[in-house]
Amino acid sequence: MDAETECCICHLLDLPWEDVLVTHIFCYLPLRQLVRLQRVSKQFYALIQVYLANCRTFDLTQIGPSLPKEAFCNILRDNKVLQNLSVQNCSDWVTDKELLPVIGQNQHLLRVDMRGCDRLTRHSLVAVSLSCTHLQYLGLAHCEWVDSLSIRSLADHCGGLRSIDLTACRQLKDEAICYLSKKCLKMRSLSVAVNANITDVSVEEVAKNCRELEQLDLTGCLRVRNDSIRTVAEYCPKLQSLKVNHCHNVTESSLDPLRKRNVEIDVEPPLQRALVLLQDVVGFAPFINLQI
Repeated sequence: MDAETECCICHLLDLPWEDVLVTHIFCYLPLRQLVRLQRVSKQFYALIQVYLANCRTFDLTQIGPSLPKEAFCNILRDNKVLQNLSVQNCSDWVTDKELLPVIGQNQHLLRVDMRGCDRLTRHSLVAVSLSCTHLQYLGLAHCEWVDSLSIRSLADHCGGLRSIDLTACRQLKDEAICYLSKKCLKMRSLSVAVNANITDVSVEEVAKNCRELEQLDLTGCLRVRNDSIRTVAEYCPKLQSLKVNHCHNVTESSLDPLRKRNVEIDVEPPLQRALVLLQDVVGFAPFINLQI
């Protein structure tokens, strides 16, 4: 290769890092590949750190469940501009020790997903509420450490919350959900599924305060009855989806008005269920001994 040709060759690392590589190229690569790219050389390691420091979204589902906690801490060490954070895939090991520094230095977070992270404590949720006052989405499904005090802190500081998943947060009772609904009036999606403590009291309070509600999940809330569903139908004109499977005290008399508004309901109407049962019987008909 002659000197003139060699001078015309442009190497990847010769391109402007922050203006070209970080902004226009690396944003299209999976996080898993970027982490691997760090191992190529010291220059690539430094380049990827620049990218990670400017990353707006960090989702561990893009890497896999095998990410060590040391790598997690290293990846997010310099980032102060995160808007979306998901640690769902590291639920086996993530604790307050790893998460609190990340939350503390990222005050612009809009979405935080901690679903299934059972090694965390209320301190992480309180830190989110104090640091991330512009939070819009929060995933806490199956985090049984969530209690009324941490939910009150969240409600007091994150009034713009649009969506929260509290599935199987079994410490929560009506009082906490009522307080949340009074503070977070812009709520559009709420799940309090799989919680036998939830009654008509909190469901009615949610309906009356959160008039923008579009999705409500009450799956397995055994104490919810028709009265609260009628209140939801009256006060939530924008409702699109209602889940009431295994709510044995909710009947078609309260669901029918919502069906007429084309609200998606996860329980089939009685006639449809009867037809399904009839089809099952007809399907087994050839095997029935009619002489019995």
